[in-house]
Amino acid sequence: MIFLELVLQNFGPYAGRQVINLNPKIDDDNIRPIILLGGMNGGGKTTLMDAIRLALYGHRSQCSTRGNLSYSDFLNQCVNSKADPINKTRIELVFEHIEDDKPVQYRVVRTWEKNPKDGKDSLGILGDDETWPVESLANIWDEYIENILPLGISSLFLFDGEQVKELAEQETPPPVVIDAINGLLGLELADKLAIDLEILVNRKKKETADNQDLAKLEEIENRLSQKLQNEETTKKELEVLNIELERLETKHEEALNKFVSEGGKIAAERSQLETQTQDKTKITENIRQSLCELAADILPLALIPNLLSQVQNQCEKEFRTQQIQLAKDILIARDQRLINWLNQLNLELDKLNNIESFLAEDINKLYAANSFTETNWLNADEETLTVLDNFIYRLQINQDTAQKQLIELNNYEEEILTLERQMQTAAEPEEYTKLKNDLHKAQTELNKVQTQREITSRNLIELETVINQTKKELNNYTSENLKYQSNEHLINAATQVQNTLKIFRERLTLRKLNKLEEEVKNCFLYLLHKSDLVHRIAIDAKTFSLSLYDLNGKLVPKHRLSAGEKQLLAIAFLWGLAKVSGKRLPVAIDTPLGRLDSSHRNNLVERYFPSASHQVILLSTDTEIAKKEYQTLQETEAIAREYLLKYDSSKRETTIKPGYFW
Repeated sequence: MIFLELVLQNFGPYAGRQVINLNPKIDDDNIRPIILLGGMNGGGKTTLMDAIRLALYGHRSQCSTRGNLSYSDFLNQCVNSKADPINKTRIELVFEHIEDDKPVQYRVVRTWEKNPKDGKDSLGILGDDETWPVESLANIWDEYIENILPLGISSLFLFDGEQVKELAEQETPPPVVIDAINGLLGLELADKLAIDLEILVNRKKKETADNQDLAKLEEIENRLSQKLQNEETTKKELEVLNIELERLETKHEEALNKFVSEGGKIAAERSQLETQTQDKTKITENIRQSLCELAADILPLALIPNLLSQVQNQCEKEFRTQQIQLAKDILIARDQRLINWLNQLNLELDKLNNIESFLAEDINKLYAANSFTETNWLNADEETLTVLDNFIYRLQINQDTAQKQLIELNNYEEEILTLERQMQTAAEPEEYTKLKNDLHKAQTELNKVQTQREITSRNLIELETVINQTKKELNNYTSENLKYQSNEHLINAATQVQNTLKIFRERLTLRKLNKLEEEVKNCFLYLLHKSDLVHRIAIDAKTFSLSLYDLNGKLVPKHRLSAGEKQLLAIAFLWGLAKVSGKRLPVAIDTPLGRLDSSHRNNLVERYFPSASHQVILLSTDTEIAKKEYQTLQETEAIAREYLLKYDSSKRETTIKPGYFW
């Protein structure tokens, strides 16, 4: 499939009739894949993407600006505000695809006017000569385009940078993408065939049923049909709730971050912080009082440690001198008593004098070495020395206590200062009330949707259980009550085919996933230009979540990838899907590089855009595909055509001109 031309008339900001040639053929022999359209933000790039979707899918289109609008309201919104009411709004998309091994072209034309009748547009399909209306094709257009570019997989070929970013951040692709992947890989065909066989078997069984059996079967089938409809409705509700839940989680996170960053959290804890401040202030006062008491006692003497040491030494010396003098006096008295006794023995006078001289000399020799010549000025005795020792010991304890309390005091003062600074950042009461209300509102909305989602999930599980029971009841009834001998062979064969289909689907899934894993890995390494990061990529068969493994077989956590690498992985996933599907479909990318840094941009510009498909429509600003990237694409001869969307803010109109920003 190739888009050849897009015509806009009074559509969005595009006033009048404007034509874009999208044909990648630059002449009869050369094709270049890229159609480059440049425009500033708000200049109409996304409107072009919406125009393609609207032309192809009409009321089923998933346009970016539609939101919850009805189709009629959306068509009204798309009418150019300054368009003449006489002139209708018109979109034409010319495309070519292969039909019966031959290229055929169709021009899809949708027209409508302000406040369209029945809330619909008018669809026309023109053939090759653009004059032959293909009315039969217009009547079955939805079915026809599903065979070429199914709506379910269109989001994998017509996407924008924001979608890639969301896909890159999610561990598991959303249900919409999973359905698209199933469709793209052809896995849903087996499921559809299994359902068709089930319907066929039931019809064959009913052919031999009597009126009573038919009534019973109809009653069971009606119940089953109703439950299946309820299941489908519940699935859609659950899908909407999941999207809403994701939006509200983001909103709640933003409100919470704002509540914290703008002082709401501190304001909420102000009372607690004030109490903490008061408690710590009280503790510091107690510490200061204790320090004052220590200072009023002996602690100031810690300022003169040398003098205290001198006093202690002097006391010890004087006390020792006193002890020596006391011992000397005792010895002198004993010697005197000895001389008196010797005098009573009538010893010779010479001998007595010699003894007396010896004793006197001995005393002098004994105490000569321990004589203390300094004057006693403290007159310290034993009691004084004991008191002084206790005094010095207590002084050391007081010093340690004071030091410890000073450290505690500093710590408490820093904590008080920190608390005061926190309280200074607290939001003012009015602002706090607003922040609190916003957070409460976001939390309430989130809780409400979480509850609804939980209830809906439970309902879906219950419905699935009831559906399985009803199917079993239907099979049991037909098996036990209907005689279908004539169709028995067909019914048994269909049952066998269903079992075979189940096995076929499992093997097909495995085979497709093996190819997809290899393609995604190759595309990722090619884009990343870093061959040692990932050695193998595994894809879960049910959730399609990706797991990366290094050369040693160890899991590479996705959070270790940078934001740019994650986006390259998401793009590699889309690229690999397109390759494995075997479908030759054009790729259109809005805002293709907005979320990437310069190095990863180069990888996409040089490696992905020229090779993504046979036709790549890029809708870029001047800061995404800037001059450097533009020159790179020019040098590689990848650009077939280029247009500039010039927005006139005074007229609020966009005009399409040939050329790019440079």
